[in-house]
Amino acid sequence: MAAYAFARLDFDLKAPFFAIMFGTMMLPFHVTLIPRYIIFYRLGWVDSYLPLTVPAFFAVNGFFIFLMVQFMRGIPVELDHAAKVDGCGPIQVYLRIILPLSMPALVTAAIFSFIWTWNDFFSQLIYISNPRLYTIALGLRAFQDATSASAFGQMFAMSILSLVPIFIFFVSAQKLLIEGITTTGMKG
Repeated sequence: MAAYAFARLDFDLKAPFFAIMFGTMMLPFHVTLIPRYIIFYRLGWVDSYLPLTVPAFFAVNGFFIFLMVQFMRGIPVELDHAAKVDGCGPIQVYLRIILPLSMPALVTAAIFSFIWTWNDFFSQLIYISNPRLYTIALGLRAFQDATSASAFGQMFAMSILSLVPIFIFFVSAQKLLIEGITTTGMKG
């Protein structure tokens, strides 16, 4: 909805808010690590999967808002005007017109968010300390003993198995991803 507001609605301070959102993309992850940890600690989310899944589910990264803004700017504005003539307000225009047409971009954002969260070893290391809750990445790291020696055959087998969920998610969403690429190329 933030992308819809930036792409389609006119409101005061739109440009400064967009600049602030764009500026968050330039902040390194490590700058916001301590404030995020404090927030998650106060919410009682530390040592659970919630700090890893909730922000990824809502795609709070500024990159996803920017991606959606650019996609929505490519959707013809005439569709908005036609919906307004039919009596739709801004929320109905979003729900009935923009959101269905933005499904390929939403799927792209979901794929990126899933893969980035799955591969984010540092956040998993910071927020999860209970070995019973270890993710696959932490489990692979814990597979090495204190001398950094390990059974490489078993570790490679575990590494291959860790790629299966990403592969399944990508293959299941590939049709919408390719559809988004082809429809974006047809605009003009």
